[in-house]
Amino acid sequence: MSTALTGRLAPSPTGAQHVGNARTYLVAWLSARAQGGAVKLRIEDIDSPRIKPGAAEQAITDLRWLGLDWDGEPVIQTTRLPHYEAALEVLRRNELVYPCTCTRSDISSAASAPHAGEEVTYPGTCSHRCVADAMKLLAEGKPFAWRFRVTESVPFTDLCAGEQHIDVKHAGGDFVVWKNTGTPAYQLAVVVDDAAMGITEVVRGDDLIPSTPRQLFLYRALGLSEPRFAHVPLVVGEDGRRLAKRHGDTRLAALRDAGVKPESLVGLLAWSCGWLARPEPITPRELLPRFRLESIPAKPFALTAELLRVIGYFA
Repeated sequence: MSTALTGRLAPSPTGAQHVGNARTYLVAWLSARAQGGAVKLRIEDIDSPRIKPGAAEQAITDLRWLGLDWDGEPVIQTTRLPHYEAALEVLRRNELVYPCTCTRSDISSAASAPHAGEEVTYPGTCSHRCVADAMKLLAEGKPFAWRFRVTESVPFTDLCAGEQHIDVKHAGGDFVVWKNTGTPAYQLAVVVDDAAMGITEVVRGDDLIPSTPRQLFLYRALGLSEPRFAHVPLVVGEDGRRLAKRHGDTRLAALRDAGVKPESLVGLLAWSCGWLARPEPITPRELLPRFRLESIPAKPFALTAELLRVIGYFA
């Protein structure tokens, strides 16, 4: 098998995997395998306060139930802290980050009120500081995070969403790469890990499009090769909102316990992506010759109770 292309599956054990996660994992797996590439697995477990006991093992069970496989052993983020620390040191050495003592309430009160659904933009309160100021803050016992200095925009071409021009300076602003708890932020960890794992294609939900230019800043600041990105529209409930408990139990474990066959769920997801004329049982490997990234509709996929009944799930 050629490994020129390497994709990844990256579940976070902050909760159970649901039908929406399954659709994105299926697309990511098919995109890599259809091009003769490798697939790596990473458990993103650095967000320790939100990690649920047993959720990582459950995610692996869910992926295997779907019929998805991967190459090599899973990479566990919590075992990789020294790699994140080394990346932070590179950023500090080049004065690309600064210590920030602002709390969330500080930022909310100082920033202009965002419109509904918009992210609060960091107002730059601590941007006058330099790396050396961290020593003084430590001596004073003041906790601080490290923020990356955002400069010009980083446009990119998304394989699903097309051309993207997000002005991070005015949409979020300088962002945290290291928390005041002494742990790396998602943006830094995911960049360091994807580069170390040789990931060349990142397929994930389109709610993460705003994260991409921030990660591109970090790839370039750290001198790392950038992957290409494909952001897939999310699965939503009948009300158009992203899947949640209010839409019933859509956990993969619940479907499995109810006797739903994985091929039936894969067939429903394949139909939602435009690869089947109707929902019918099929395995991921049987989908390989049918896979077309460009066939996926640009709008979210609404998962209804009727569609769940089609695959034999009566929640």
